[in-house]
Amino acid sequence: MPDVSVPASTPTVPAARLDLRSDPAQLTATLVDIPSVSGTEGPIADAVEAALRALPHLQVQRLGNSVLARTDLGRPTRIMLAGHLDTVPIADNVPSRRDGDILHGCGTTDMKSGDAMLLHLAATLPDPARDLTFVFYECEEIEYDRNGLTRIQAEQPQWLAADLAILAEPTNGNVEAGCQGTLSATVTVRGRRSHSARSWLGDNAIHKTGVVMDRLAAWDARIVDIDGCQYREGLNAVGITGGVAGNVIPDECTVRVNFRFAPDRSPDEAATTLVELFPEFEVTVLDVAAGALPGLSAPAAAEFVVAAGGRAQAKFGWTDVARFAALGIPAVNYGPGDPSLAHTREEHVSMSQIREMTDVLRRFLAG
Repeated sequence: MPDVSVPASTPTVPAARLDLRSDPAQLTATLVDIPSVSGTEGPIADAVEAALRALPHLQVQRLGNSVLARTDLGRPTRIMLAGHLDTVPIADNVPSRRDGDILHGCGTTDMKSGDAMLLHLAATLPDPARDLTFVFYECEEIEYDRNGLTRIQAEQPQWLAADLAILAEPTNGNVEAGCQGTLSATVTVRGRRSHSARSWLGDNAIHKTGVVMDRLAAWDARIVDIDGCQYREGLNAVGITGGVAGNVIPDECTVRVNFRFAPDRSPDEAATTLVELFPEFEVTVLDVAAGALPGLSAPAAAEFVVAAGGRAQAKFGWTDVARFAALGIPAVNYGPGDPSLAHTREEHVSMSQIREMTDVLRRFLAG
């Protein structure tokens, strides 16, 4: 979730009307053509709200630029279907463009195709076998505190109750269960300043970071199998800062480290791992987010995996399924598009994949 600012040049469009019963691939194109860079989701939220309020079988509520809808049919299980409405800044890729089966444009992969899939199902499944909650939320691509789910959890937590959460993040047609945790920290190495002409009088902190680099390079990445999903951990230097002047032996050097840890570790355990790896240095945790266990032993999750082809794999990145897991809700990622295309100028999605994945969800939700 990169920290992005909203450019002043973000294009605006008049209020759009969404035909939720239309082909979900066409609906994706319509959504892409409504710019919604993080913080500017008003027009797309207006369109989504209006379309959902026109459906008599749904209760609808809006919080900021997040739109919530649900059935209340008294079914024995409830499935939450969630997608974020925002995108990263546009890179000359709005409006959308078609090339055969491929739809190009900002958000086609991350994640307006997923939103279109869920909106289409909201309109075309008035009598599902399971009660459904739809969550279309704002500001996922920026700060955690601005994320629409943060406000929903604080003000309307009952809307997040479910037996299974399906987040329509791009997975290229696969079920990706849970997610890894992520920790960012600094390892600070101290030395002693001196004039570089008399370097033997100092203690070069930059040179001493070789110990840090060697340990990171030699670190044995743990591979953990949970519910049949293999999570491979990663611990890497992602930045280094040091130096005073061209004629000064530096007395401090800081290495920034990112730790992607399997969801069987808690954030405290992840931090302890780093501290124990560098006992002689100063380790400062900058931020940490817990992972999410796959939860595939839960009945609703197991049934969904079967409906989607019988196979699930680990999610290596961090997604909002971690929020749901923290609430005790089994959660998986399932959405159209190749995640490696997210946030790129070349972002695109297969229209046939959107339709196929919509049909998979339809069969599962219809029972």
